[in-house]
Amino acid sequence: MSFWDIFRPLKSAKQTRWKELGAYSAIFSPFGQNMWQSDLVRSCIRPIAEHSSKAHATCTKPDIAKILNTNPNLYMNGKDFLEKIRLWLEIKNTAFIYISRDDTGRATGFYPVPYASFEAWEYMGGLYIKFTFNTTTQKDFVFPWEDLAVLRKDYFTSDISGDDNGAILPKLEVNNTADQGIANAVKATANLRGILKSTKAMLSPESLKELKDQFVTDYLNLENSGGIASIDATYDFIPITMNPSVTDYNTLKQIREDIQRYWGVNDNIIMSKFTEEEMEAFYQAKIEPFLIALSEELTRKVFTRREQDLGNKVLYESNRLQYASNKTKLNMVQLVDRGIMSPNELRQVFNMAPYEGGDKYIRRLDTTPTGETAPEDKEDGNESA
Repeated sequence: MSFWDIFRPLKSAKQTRWKELGAYSAIFSPFGQNMWQSDLVRSCIRPIAEHSSKAHATCTKPDIAKILNTNPNLYMNGKDFLEKIRLWLEIKNTAFIYISRDDTGRATGFYPVPYASFEAWEYMGGLYIKFTFNTTTQKDFVFPWEDLAVLRKDYFTSDISGDDNGAILPKLEVNNTADQGIANAVKATANLRGILKSTKAMLSPESLKELKDQFVTDYLNLENSGGIASIDATYDFIPITMNPSVTDYNTLKQIREDIQRYWGVNDNIIMSKFTEEEMEAFYQAKIEPFLIALSEELTRKVFTRREQDLGNKVLYESNRLQYASNKTKLNMVQLVDRGIMSPNELRQVFNMAPYEGGDKYIRRLDTTPTGETAPEDKEDGNESA
């Protein structure tokens, strides 16, 4: 079965475009598809996607959790699945996940939809999304809304899609122009070094080329270790010093910082030089909201309302304590002997495997709940309130 076989085209029937509240046009073409080709964009988005991919799915249905964590679809493991969704969300601002189901309606796979554009259609009173893919055949596929989990950023204009990243494109174009200016300046200074002028009568183009080639061969190469050139009175060599104007460092720095702020990262996050406080702020601002949105969207699309009422849900969790320093982690030992964390929860912080019996909460003998008697007092026959 190929990738495209999992998508079910809508049968030919009377179809009309979906009308949103406010009569907003339900046709969506992502703006700035070449954004991913920018090294600055990738450096901003990569840490967001990589840290998001560390999350772990839990579910009241163990088979659903296993699928999400190990084999969400034919092509990806759980980490790749999360990274793909997050990259798509940051570039397109709207990410779709197609949920494949068996004959009983149980979810069996989760596929990020690699669309080029999409439209919302109404069919027999239901909402469907028609996707166009970047393939040689430009095939269109249609999915029922109930089988699509949707994540959105800048969710303002449309009921279905997040707004595009058009707001940052002018800055990206300025940054790209500045980079090209620097590259052209380097090429210009490396190519033209001087002018060789002959005082002889008018020379043919062939003679001028021969004169130039001979001068370059004799003097402008690595073999001329002495660094000295000699010419007779019939030639003049006029050196040229190229000083092209390029964008200054402070201007470049400001442009790059503006782009980094758009995605909510800084140099310390990009270069993995963050402190505990910086990582905690980054987690709360960029990672946690994504995991909450993904958990809630998968819950409402994987389970029916009745199943949700019975407590079924999907929950993505990422242990933020993994970003803490070893000193902070070691201080958590007191949380174990006071019954706040289990030994296995602490071992997870250190990326250590759990052990049998480690999920049981323990408490030091000198710490007891209010109103209970300490063990040593009971042995002495003394009672305390």
